[in-house]
Amino acid sequence: MAAPCSEDPSLERHFKGHRDAVTCVDFSVNMKQLASGSMDSCLMIWHMKPQSRAYRFTGHKDAITCVNFSPSGHLLASGSRDKTVRIWVPNVKGESTVFRAHSATVRSVHFCSDGQSLVTASDDKIVKVWSTHRQRFLFSLNQHINWVRCAKFSPDGRLIVSASDDKTVKLWDKTSRECVYSYCEHGSFVTYVDFHPSGTCIAAAGMDNTVKVWDVRTHRLLQHYQLHSAAVNALSFHPSGNYLITASSDSTLKILDLMEGRLLYTLHGHQGPATTVAFSRTGEYFASGGSDEQVMVWKSNFDNVDYGEVIKVQRPPATLATSTGNLPEVDFPIPPGKGRSLESVQSQPQESISMPQTLTSTLEHIVSQLDVLTQTVSILEQRLTLTEDKLKQCLENQQLIMQRATP
Repeated sequence: MAAPCSEDPSLERHFKGHRDAVTCVDFSVNMKQLASGSMDSCLMIWHMKPQSRAYRFTGHKDAITCVNFSPSGHLLASGSRDKTVRIWVPNVKGESTVFRAHSATVRSVHFCSDGQSLVTASDDKIVKVWSTHRQRFLFSLNQHINWVRCAKFSPDGRLIVSASDDKTVKLWDKTSRECVYSYCEHGSFVTYVDFHPSGTCIAAAGMDNTVKVWDVRTHRLLQHYQLHSAAVNALSFHPSGNYLITASSDSTLKILDLMEGRLLYTLHGHQGPATTVAFSRTGEYFASGGSDEQVMVWKSNFDNVDYGEVIKVQRPPATLATSTGNLPEVDFPIPPGKGRSLESVQSQPQESISMPQTLTSTLEHIVSQLDVLTQTVSILEQRLTLTEDKLKQCLENQQLIMQRATP
């Protein structure tokens, strides 16, 4: 693996267009687009290519709280205080389908890695799983006793993790729909949670100003950080799994070195609370948003490696750390293949014949086009339903007029 670059993270661009606090950001898989949601109820699609105009999508009737691109990048989900989820095709037309997902504010939306399902979390205390196409409800997870702020699929799609104002983080088995474990170490509301890229551990942020990292196999607390002076609102793992970035109401972003269990950088950019942060899919960039209505794009610099290398050497954190110093090292078993060097990974014999690159690209293109076509059909179906409803209303009104006109 290439040696980390010695440069500090640098602010590359900042986008202005929202008229209220920015609540959420997410990069598309190809890094061509960056989506952001805001309390102004608008969804913005910013183009990373210089001098390209942004798209402003309207449709939600209240604040947008969460956004997430599908794995293909051809769909974009958003959740809102208006209790709905919208699935957008992120092009100039800005078409979307909408469904009432919950009976209260939708706090979180996240696509599964296969793109076939979507998990949502809400102030109605429920986590729900939906099919991506036609947005069919599949099942709900109901054990939280207060607002659920966040829910995410594991990288392999077999687990779901959720964070709640009941001060717990819950781990769920997607197949059995049972709660596997509840982590209760936070002293206040848990604002955000996500899986490490290896899938072997989770990190959670809280209103108690802390970030905690647990092993999902042994359920042991691996790392504990209390570095912020106010609530931690969001976090994001670098794709290598070696770093974690956090956003806090103390207005700072902090980058943690998980391998050494220490603070690496503190970034000052936002005027007021930093509300959201997310790495790009390659880790080359990260974006942040704040109550100052700005979206900022930063270049990571500290770990400039090829993405092909990144996904081969993901390693879970290996030490139990606190903000006051390192505690004794924890024996953290590394799953087969995760701790090997790049050279050893590359030297392993291929067990199956890989498809030609052109065929793989063609299949990926076909799948992505099917995503768009299916979503277009859903949009047309919703429009047809609305048209039918309007026609029925017109007929009913006409009949009522005729009845009144009859002596």
